Amino acid sequence: MKKYILEFCKRGLMFAWGGPAITGIIWYSLFKAGKIESLSPSEALIGILSTSLLAFIAAGISIVHQMEALPKGIAALIQGSVLYIDYLAIYVINGWLSLEKIGIFTLFFFVGFAIIWLSIYIPNKIKVDKMNKMLSSNSVN
Repeated sequence: MKKYILEFCKRGLMFAWGGPAITGIIWYSLFKAGKIESLSPSEALIGILSTSLLAFIAAGISIVHQMEALPKGIAALIQGSVLYIDYLAIYVINGWLSLEKIGIFTLFFFVGFAIIWLSIYIPNKIKVDKMNKMLSSNSVN
């Protein structure tokens, strides 16, 4: 378990720098949409620190797919749940998502997560099945 915790932290630290970049993109988008004009120092600090935490958790949680004891479906469920809670909490804390829009966010999050996960899983499953078929036919000959 210690190995997985260390890997979680390593992955998280590799991508936590993206927090300020994510924050800048969100603020710029909100500015262009006319939703904000300026930020207070506390808004800037909370935004930068919280999106750094978001990036740390989002990168680190991918470790669940390295745990051989977990079935792929359970690993995806854990990853999706952690990402959902991570994103939702950070967006609400920063005021980027109103409580009335949580339902829409939830729908888009889970549909998007399923599309991304299936677009990775299905081609890999086809490749593995093809390789297994080749190996079994070679062992019969």
